Amino acid sequence: MGQKINPLGFRLGGTQGHHSLWFAQPKNYSEDLQEDQKIRDCIKNYVQKNMKISSNVEGIARIEIQKRIDLIQVIIYMGFPKLLIEDRTRRIEELQMNVQKELNCVNRKLNIAIRRISNPYGHPNILAEFIAGQLKNRVSFRKAMKKAIELTEQAGTKGIQVQIAGRIDGKEIARVEWIREGRVPLQTIRAKIDYCAYAVRTIYGVLGIKIWIFVDEE
Repeated sequence: MGQKINPLGFRLGGTQGHHSLWFAQPKNYSEDLQEDQKIRDCIKNYVQKNMKISSNVEGIARIEIQKRIDLIQVIIYMGFPKLLIEDRTRRIEELQMNVQKELNCVNRKLNIAIRRISNPYGHPNILAEFIAGQLKNRVSFRKAMKKAIELTEQAGTKGIQVQIAGRIDGKEIARVEWIREGRVPLQTIRAKIDYCAYAVRTIYGVLGIKIWIFVDEE
């Protein structure tokens, strides 16, 4: 049986970079790791509360965190940065206040920047949110998967694989369904592959969505 590995961790240092950049002593490492998770959760919750975007997509592709002794730099890569357009400075200040309150950091400055990404549907996180929104609205899973693949093809990727697992369409027995379009070479380390695993709560239970997108080969 094939041994599965996370495609991002498998390619770290090659085609894939780290999403958190900082150095910590071994005894403080776990605290810093939890701090990163808190920052990411806080930002996602704020965006969920304050942004009503069509089709339930938050549009956060990834959140990068860089830490120094006196500064935490957070860069949010977004596909649909409504935060950028409406009251940019006020919104970002409010978000900074929320994160600082959550972290309780007194002697460190927090800096949040928002960057727009081109081709948002070429990113698996945004695509997973789109599929999750469709499944919550009880759209057929095959229809949702096909629509997602269409959107990715428009973004100009070389291949995509989408997998949904759980009580699909409310059936009593959980199963796994997947669909692939184009090439997705998971064994090739040269291949730049974006991956995301996303859980969506529906009225029947939790469904797991996994997406592999083959971006390019180096």
